[in-house]
Amino acid sequence: MHPTVPVVHLWDWLPAAFDPVLVVIALWLGWKADQFGKVLIVGMIALAVSVLVSWVISSLGIPWIAPVRSDALTLFPVRFVAALLWASGAYLARRVANR
Repeated sequence: MHPTVPVVHLWDWLPAAFDPVLVVIALWLGWKADQFGKVLIVGMIALAVSVLVSWVISSLGIPWIAPVRSDALTLFPVRFVAALLWASGAYLARRVANR
């Protein structure tokens, strides 16, 4: 028997990329960053906080847009790349606004 490759569809990725906690933290900290290199740190922080909050909400049995459970997809890479994109956008928007 050959191993099967899991297929994750785009509609499974979108909730992870648009997790409200992830978006708010990445935008807020990305806006506050004073150097572009800090966007990487912001992405890690946004990922960690959003996964923790999503896990707590899911553990309480409350429906959530991007649940973190053992039987659901967590999609850490998608969340991290999304956090980087949100933070980069906020950082660049602040730079343009301050010109």
